[in-house]
Amino acid sequence: MQDSRPLIELRKVTKVYGSGTAAVHALRGIDMQIYPGEFVALMGPSGSGKSTCLNILGCLDTPTSGQYLFQGLDVGRLSRNQRALLRRYCLGFVFQSFNLLNRTSAIENVELPLMYRGMPARKRHMLARQALRQVGLEGWEHHRPSELSGGQQQRVAIARAIITEPLVLLADEPTGNLDSACGIEIMELLMGLNRDRGITIVMVTHEPDMAAYAHRILHFKDGLIDGQQKKEAAS
Repeated sequence: MQDSRPLIELRKVTKVYGSGTAAVHALRGIDMQIYPGEFVALMGPSGSGKSTCLNILGCLDTPTSGQYLFQGLDVGRLSRNQRALLRRYCLGFVFQSFNLLNRTSAIENVELPLMYRGMPARKRHMLARQALRQVGLEGWEHHRPSELSGGQQQRVAIARAIITEPLVLLADEPTGNLDSACGIEIMELLMGLNRDRGITIVMVTHEPDMAAYAHRILHFKDGLIDGQQKKEAAS
């Protein structure tokens, strides 16, 4: 049963880059509610505002106006350090380009967020091994990114994102650099994390077949949410 209170809520959020005649209105006053345990895809053409929206949800950018509420907390009232703590403890990130450190092993990449928390090395190693096992990479702990396929690199990135047990996983074109077979594997993995661990997922994609894995698809156009599609619940 869906929680009656949104985990994430945007109220009349705008984002303007630049000023005067050079101003770019990336978001034009969007309203959004995302509930615990949902899997939501954001779709739209380039420049429609979907990636700007994801950056705001991830506290990587701030709205020009409007409110961003996380578990009812007004994120706009937080200091920069408080927003950093929200990112560190509540949010996980998966990017199109993987963003792995090339000179370090898979296990070292995965445990990096726990280093920032000051966790002892032995516990970090244990949790990183568990996370790699959960994404199907047991036995690949000491391989560097250059020794892994694109699909395997994205699995390492997902393990790094989930090792902190985030409430929300934010994925920006997670299959954009993968062939279709690897893309399906990654989407099956994300769907399993959502279903089995209850992680709320918000994903930007331009691929309709990947968006189809989500419970809801929000369509962006010209800085606004232009409509949505809901997946029919299984009987």
